[in-house]
Amino acid sequence: MSLISVKNLTFRYDGSIDNVFENVSFNIDTEWKLGLIGKNGKGKTTFLKLLLGKYEYNGSISKNVDFDYFPFEVENKNRMAIEIVNEIAPSVEDWEIIKEINLVNADSSILYRNFNVLSGGEQVKILLISLFLKGSNFLLIDEPTNHLDNETRNNLANYLKNKSGFILVSHDRKFLDKVVDHIICINNTNIDIQKGNFSTWKENKDRQDNFEIMQNEKLKKDITRLENAARSTSIWSDKVEKSKYKTIDSEASIDRGYVGHQSAKMMKRSKVLEKRIEKAIDEKSLLLNNIDRNDSLKIIPLESRKNPVVLADNFQIKYNDKAIFNKISFEVNNGDRLAITGKNGIGKSSILKLILGERIEYNGLFKTINELKISYVSQSTENLKGTVKEYAKETHVDEGIFRAMLSKMGISNIELEKDMNNMSEGQKKKILIARSISEQANLYVWDEPLNYIDILTREQIEEAILKYCPTLIFVEHDETFVENIATKIIHLER
Repeated sequence: MSLISVKNLTFRYDGSIDNVFENVSFNIDTEWKLGLIGKNGKGKTTFLKLLLGKYEYNGSISKNVDFDYFPFEVENKNRMAIEIVNEIAPSVEDWEIIKEINLVNADSSILYRNFNVLSGGEQVKILLISLFLKGSNFLLIDEPTNHLDNETRNNLANYLKNKSGFILVSHDRKFLDKVVDHIICINNTNIDIQKGNFSTWKENKDRQDNFEIMQNEKLKKDITRLENAARSTSIWSDKVEKSKYKTIDSEASIDRGYVGHQSAKMMKRSKVLEKRIEKAIDEKSLLLNNIDRNDSLKIIPLESRKNPVVLADNFQIKYNDKAIFNKISFEVNNGDRLAITGKNGIGKSSILKLILGERIEYNGLFKTINELKISYVSQSTENLKGTVKEYAKETHVDEGIFRAMLSKMGISNIELEKDMNNMSEGQKKKILIARSISEQANLYVWDEPLNYIDILTREQIEEAILKYCPTLIFVEHDETFVENIATKIIHLER
């Protein structure tokens, strides 16, 4: 066992006023399987890069292990996968590589294909097994599951839960539960480490938040009571103070006896109450600092006059006259929330594109109602550029509502003035979702909306959908989201 020790870490980017981290200290056991969580923009990837020595910082990070970072860029992808594995882990035998590839439930034949023709999931598996085969280094694994289907995610989860010595950044709650034995959370004011998986951390977090909220309410009442008491005491003190001065034969005299004693006593009590109020206010200011408030998002869907909104019967998408999945039948009515699941490449996005009106070949019956107003979230953010103001004008959404939704998702006014091309992937996905929920539509069509989105925002989106009940057809690999949101599920198979 060895430790990574972080002491008084303070860091901010050049040109920034606020610190990303300020005087944070903690220890990490290099045998732990750590899940790193926190809102978008809180510094998860920044922290990993600090460990890698990419930035200068104040404080100290001491360790006796080296770090490897995932994902990393592969030079010359036009090589067999096994060549890349051998380059990263040169001392391993072929049988060890084949054993490891079997552990991620991949066919060993992918080792003898060119890396650039492998699927995204297969490339992730090759790179991860290479790092673990490399040996003694502590791995920093940054969001490995984006765009991966459920089967591949489960394969990776089963692989990682039998490994140790890594930090895993992920927003997939079930994936974290399956893999990690500790959670490191970047809060508003500190970095907190707890033993257990995500569900254990969430339970403890909710309990602590509820305790602080109750204490906060108690202190607010205490402050009000003390302020009222101080006000009454001050009034009585003033009255008694005035009664010390007696007028005798038109000349003022001071009563230094009983009344004077009472006045001094009341003044002293007033000062004591004043100090108690100040102390209560100080105590209150220490609470709620790490409570992330889930400001409510709002959706105003339009109800269609006809049902079903979308109808499919014995339906199949075709590529080159060949059906790519088995026949399916479904209908979507007002208020339904249909999840489309299946492996990557099986045609989930193609169904969404057909609904949007793209010309795609298919067998069977498929129809949508006339004059259907659709709000679409693409899985790609590459077309986002320019300012939020320009984007709102271009997409014909109310800029005020749009900005309000983004603010509720945790994007500050300063960040909203950036060119969207310079925003993080998480911020870009929030832009797409905020634009969609700012639109009134009969049908919301979302293609992998949650990639890069932090857990708190995922919960916000879930709450808004359950509250306002839009008609929704979506593709998403976050199992928790699907379980919480979908009223219907169709699974595509070959």
